[in-house]
Amino acid sequence: MSNPSSRLSARLRPRLRVPALVLVGAGLATTLVGCSQAVPMQPAAGANDPACAQVTVHLPEVVDDGQDRRETDAQATGAWGSPTSVLLHCGVETPAVSDLPCYDIQGVDWLVDQDPDDAETSILTTYGREPGVQVIVDTTKANGGNVLRDLADAVGYLPNDGKECVGAGDLPGSAGSADEPTATPTP
Repeated sequence: MSNPSSRLSARLRPRLRVPALVLVGAGLATTLVGCSQAVPMQPAAGANDPACAQVTVHLPEVVDDGQDRRETDAQATGAWGSPTSVLLHCGVETPAVSDLPCYDIQGVDWLVDQDPDDAETSILTTYGREPGVQVIVDTTKANGGNVLRDLADAVGYLPNDGKECVGAGDLPGSAGSADEPTATPTP
């Protein structure tokens, strides 16, 4: 039986524009869990950013009501579940403007990337935070929304760069935007 996180690194690598080393590390982490007590991972390119240290020391011991935190062997990373169902990398490239779905979870905006060919894995990347954080969730074992709620406090230590999720109603000229003239009711 194929591991969902392993399928992730094979299918989503070109779409995500994330350093290949990070995704390879994510795939290896779930493959080698039984061989070592610490989950083997590769740090993201910006893992040595001091803001990532703040995230790491504030990571919760449990996510999604039962996925216990595991030790990792790379800086600015986190892993939960046995077998591993949630992987976190701090220091990933901050995403540019995107057409991916974007959600505000307890004050932290997240882009959600889901490969239509792999409904069992979600890639969740912070938007508007510097450096970026990426969370890979095996959705057969953990609920991505619950995981993000549990990580919101730790990720909230990252500086906000002023970017935030917007919807169609927030765009200039659309119904409900601040740039739209408002009709005044007549008496």
